[in-house]
Amino acid sequence: MAAGKVDGDRMSSPTFYRFRSEWHMDASRASVFEALRKGENYDRWWPQIRKSARLNDGRYELVARSFLPYELSMILSESVIDEAAGILEANLEGDLEGFSRWTILEMEGQTVAVFEEEVVTHKALLNTFSPVVKPLLRHNHTVMMRKGEQGLRRYLSARQGDPPARRTGSG
Repeated sequence: MAAGKVDGDRMSSPTFYRFRSEWHMDASRASVFEALRKGENYDRWWPQIRKSARLNDGRYELVARSFLPYELSMILSESVIDEAAGILEANLEGDLEGFSRWTILEMEGQTVAVFEEEVVTHKALLNTFSPVVKPLLRHNHTVMMRKGEQGLRRYLSARQGDPPARRTGSG
């Protein structure tokens, strides 16, 4: 299977997840696009992103952890960057395999960043308990996205001054 694509058989698997979130921002579409485009800065503003590092042109390593006691490590490879259409898409490899997409729109005086993700998990702990705890895992993702939205709002409002310092430690 090509990286980024989740085939039909895997979509029916208990390890398949489809997520969608909307972030409403009082910031310009261009500034939201720029912040979401720079994956190496996610750990500056998104509390659940414990590590974000640029590996090379268009590839980033991310480590994420929400309130459940596990981390997800993944490599994001940019596949679509279309500022005119407001689309950022990346293929994911590692503990998650599939794709994620941001679509940044202007709507009723706000910028709306729509996040969509389709992935299968490769984390043994998640796969073992997935059939039983899938609703809890979905809630974990919801909390992570809510905190990311709040963090991006703070980051964008602080951009007029110095950007927040990169966090250190496991905090």
